[in-house]
Amino acid sequence: MHPRSLRHMRIASHVELITLIVMLANVFTVHIKSSSSLMGPAHGCAYLFVAIATLRLEQAPTAAKMLGLIPGVGGLLALRQLDRFRPAHAHTEEVLPS
Repeated sequence: MHPRSLRHMRIASHVELITLIVMLANVFTVHIKSSSSLMGPAHGCAYLFVAIATLRLEQAPTAAKMLGLIPGVGGLLALRQLDRFRPAHAHTEEVLPS
């Protein structure tokens, strides 16, 4: 698993969760239409990115791949599963030359 792809997946997972929280808060409070029209597509794109990125991880366990398909928190759950799966020495990221 490439450290860059995991970093991108981690960012997209957080974006997915944050946009879901903002959308739900908007629906249950003031329901501003412009917020819905911005957060909906952002959440959808983040969800698709996380789902596809999780499925494309070659050595990921099947449980992590299935967790990545859960909307909202699936990406974070999949990353947690991947952290358990990776050996202890794989947690350090390599410094890539620029």
